[in-house]
Amino acid sequence: MLEVNLSGLKLKSPIILASGILGVSYSSMKRVYDAGAGAVTSKSIGPKPRKGYKGPSIVEVYPGTFINSVGLANPGINNFMSEISECKENGLVIIVSVFGDTNESYREVALKAQEAGADAIEVNISCPHAEVSSWGSDKCLTQTLIEYLRKVISIPIFVKLNPNVTDLTEIALAAEKAGADAVVAINTIRAMYIDVNTKKPKLHHGSGGLSGKSIHPIAVKHVYDLYKVLKIPIIGCGGIFEWEDVIEFFLAGASAVQIGTGMYKGFDIISKLNTDLISYLKKNNYRNISDLTGLVP
Repeated sequence: MLEVNLSGLKLKSPIILASGILGVSYSSMKRVYDAGAGAVTSKSIGPKPRKGYKGPSIVEVYPGTFINSVGLANPGINNFMSEISECKENGLVIIVSVFGDTNESYREVALKAQEAGADAIEVNISCPHAEVSSWGSDKCLTQTLIEYLRKVISIPIFVKLNPNVTDLTEIALAAEKAGADAVVAINTIRAMYIDVNTKKPKLHHGSGGLSGKSIHPIAVKHVYDLYKVLKIPIIGCGGIFEWEDVIEFFLAGASAVQIGTGMYKGFDIISKLNTDLISYLKKNNYRNISDLTGLVP
């Protein structure tokens, strides 16, 4: 009932680990997959190792809502290829999130990820506290980058969209035109949290990206708008904690979803979501969760 075909990837569940959460080692990604996730997305991986920003890099703003500024800390693609290979050797469906500072560096990372056995590439053009967001803010830059990658990447390409723009649909349409196989909507929303006593931002970097419960209705609206104009699948992302959140995304037009912030509750959240989703589908006489995609007029 939960099996989905996402751009050729056959997933046992529509729930995918979002990038940036636990996706830096085989052992952590395996725990997520064993908990019932249909696929795991790695942390965003760049051409070279990167330390990221100093702490504090993540703080809770409200219950279930966080602001983070990690700064794309990662081991670099050369060091990460063995983790990708281990995931594949043990049957995990792994989506590798990639970033770079030029079209060429994006291609270098994506090619090495593909070589190591990645099932799909997620192109990060939307991190709100790093330079990669510039790609996702411009439809021409987006289209040029994805066209460049499409020439050499044979596995599915997913594009993670930047919500900090005036019109997200034009960016998504540019990605689709360039050959993207799906889009992920949305990345975190640019935000700031200030300590009124110290009169300084609570994050060392200053500003960061807002995630969790507070952005869920915004993400649902973006998925709804994108479904009206795109022919490729949409992966909903933002504020999933309960089964209702997943159903909302599907009704708005999603073909799969990603969970990130909700993982702070533990790995069991995934198995519980799967169980509750099956109960909902049975109760409402649906054969498969894909039957719900885009039912909201």
